[in-house]
Amino acid sequence: MSASTVDPADPVFRLHRGGKLAVASTVPLTSREDLSLAYTPGVARVCEAIAADPALADDYTWVSHAVAVVTDGSAVLGLGNIGARAALPVMEGKAVLFKQFADVDAVPICLDTQDVDEIVATVRAIAPSFGGINLEDISAPRCFEVERRLDEMLPIPVFHDDQHGTAIVVLAALRNAATLLHRKLGDLRVTVSGAGAAGVAVTHMLVAGGVDPDRVVVCDSRGVIGRHRTDLTETKAHLAETTNAEGRRGDVAEALRGADVLIGVSGGRIPEAAVAGMAPGGIVFALANPTPEVDPEVAARYAAVVATGRSDYPNQINNVLAFPGVFRGALDARATRITDGMKVAAADAIAGVVEGSLSADAIVPSPLDPRVAPAVAAAVAEAARHDGVARA
Repeated sequence: MSASTVDPADPVFRLHRGGKLAVASTVPLTSREDLSLAYTPGVARVCEAIAADPALADDYTWVSHAVAVVTDGSAVLGLGNIGARAALPVMEGKAVLFKQFADVDAVPICLDTQDVDEIVATVRAIAPSFGGINLEDISAPRCFEVERRLDEMLPIPVFHDDQHGTAIVVLAALRNAATLLHRKLGDLRVTVSGAGAAGVAVTHMLVAGGVDPDRVVVCDSRGVIGRHRTDLTETKAHLAETTNAEGRRGDVAEALRGADVLIGVSGGRIPEAAVAGMAPGGIVFALANPTPEVDPEVAARYAAVVATGRSDYPNQINNVLAFPGVFRGALDARATRITDGMKVAAADAIAGVVEGSLSADAIVPSPLDPRVAPAVAAAVAEAARHDGVARA
């Protein structure tokens, strides 16, 4: 869209004019005394104290409630590789969600580089200003290395939301769908369509949450991932070693034959005939946005529970159910990292919000449900203490 096609009267553009964020002071500046306390000379005493004991930054700066939302604009949802500047409205929106749902102050940082080394070096350099790093919309497979390296080198939580936020909410939804259908997670045969950032994380999270990896089959654009494949990246090769115990080969239709669950995180269309090959009364999560891999109405012909990533259908699998509470809990516990136990705890908390009122059209809470973030935060903080990564 060119500047000449922007309609100032369009409510979308009216809302975004001037951006969606501003900086607000938390202290008064109405007198000379206020100024001397907030800035010079008073601030020097706080600086000296932190220089002597860096841990005091948690108490005397904003890092206890501040997160950097970092992207290179290479994989923006529904838009692809649009670059740093064009990604900024999305990162601003992410920051708004952090503040609204969990009172976390988030700063959008769009990096004008897609080089892994440069991204890692830049984030490492700015990390002292924040209590956590939320990586966003960085394309696979680079996102795996960026997160791994930063997680190893930084003493604060690093969380790639496109991977782990999606995975947490999928696990929560699958827990409740299985409960509704009187099934056990360990008995479900699961097909994951998509082996990018979300697909890999979803597979890992489901296994951490109780799904039998031998009963999981993952597909990428070339078909079923298994030990027969010689064209796999390191990440996909690990999937081949740990899933698909039956040694299935072929396309997604073969992967879905007799499956109880389809989780679509690929963006590619899945034929109705392939869905028809699933076991009856199953579960379909078609999460590509804006166009699900399977039309929800088609999926409902074969599945007992259907979810999408869209807000205009029931059971929206939305990352906003996870990331605000995850970071709020991690910050409250002053966690040094986010563990699998913390992610599973987050999924359990999301599922628990609606466990007493489950129906086929309500297996997860609404993204606007005010109970979600506090429940997730409390569960994540407790799990951080249990896992030994909490400093508070």
